[in-house]
Amino acid sequence: MSLKAFHIVFVTCAVLLAFFFGGWLVHEYRSSGQPGQLFGGIASFLAGGGMIWYGRKVLRKLKHIGYL
Repeated sequence: MSLKAFHIVFVTCAVLLAFFFGGWLVHEYRSSGQPGQLFGGIASFLAGGGMIWYGRKVLRKLKHIGYL
């Protein structure tokens, strides 16, 4: 597996995890009303967005490398 393929798989998994965790924390905030869960959810969504930005940057940089 090339560096490019590894980054695609790893960043995709990390983004999905961050968004699901953020959604779970926001759902828990709606149930309990604790502001720490809301802040954690927002931070998770921002981290997911940052990882998308990172993934796009890496793909542009590694465009000359094949997937295998």
